[in-house]
Amino acid sequence: MPVRIPDQLPAIELLKQENIFMINTSRATTQDIRPLKIVILNLMPIKITTETDLIRLLSNTPLQLDITFMKIKSHTPKNTPIEHMKMFYVDFEQLRDQKFDGMIITGAPLEMIDFEEVTYWDEVAEIFDWARTHVTSTLYICWAAQAGLYHFYDIPKKLLPMKRFGVFPQTIITEERVPLFRGFDDVFNMPQSRHTQVDDEAIRKNPELSVLAESPESGIGIALARGGREIFITGHLEYSPMTLDTEYNRDKGIRDDVGLPVNYYVDDDPEKGVHVTWRAHANLFYHNWLNYYVYQETPYDLNEIK
Repeated sequence: MPVRIPDQLPAIELLKQENIFMINTSRATTQDIRPLKIVILNLMPIKITTETDLIRLLSNTPLQLDITFMKIKSHTPKNTPIEHMKMFYVDFEQLRDQKFDGMIITGAPLEMIDFEEVTYWDEVAEIFDWARTHVTSTLYICWAAQAGLYHFYDIPKKLLPMKRFGVFPQTIITEERVPLFRGFDDVFNMPQSRHTQVDDEAIRKNPELSVLAESPESGIGIALARGGREIFITGHLEYSPMTLDTEYNRDKGIRDDVGLPVNYYVDDDPEKGVHVTWRAHANLFYHNWLNYYVYQETPYDLNEIK
């Protein structure tokens, strides 16, 4: 089954080249199946790249998805054309009265700033609270995971001396394999790209939070709350193969707190190319989330979400 996305979104042509099955809004309106409504709050600066990464993964499902991109009024992105934002993004205020089957909140380049000092913190915190009563299951990614853990559970973050950068093996530690990891190996890889670390011990001590996967090198990778209505991912399963390479070349020679991404290049040599080790589990993760935490949990009548 296809992903339904807005007509003319740039990701359409990019993903068609990868044989991803999609239909645009015009065609989808002729079908009788109710699609799952997924809203994405994209806080990344280069939004088209993130849109493409997420849609690529969301398409790996037999479910039809109706994707809406949300934006906040209190911030204007500098790296995405304003025409793109006007055409494909909807202000939170316009979506406030709607309910959604699933939500994804992305990372943002805000790690070095205290949460309350973020210029749009109040609006983001309001959206977090809104999601609890208007969304069946929400994925919080990287900075959003740190922000959500802080907002809801008072989990602090700390600055790292060096950027946590590369691809790190995550061990599944739950005694009983949760549906989120159905079909997974005991260990899977996940890209990390962050300058801060959540307080892992504070997460473990909180009875409302369950640690699902962690790494001795990069810390807790995935935590769950409210029976899967909130899932916090400290890394970037959605990253395409070359994203870490782009970040490395951007910062090389400019920042002294960013080194070579670990477990990423063949023989740790950028000239030999990238060794991709996380994409299969990334596709399976999003498939499982949509199936077990959205589709099988959400009511047919979205108004019944509480």
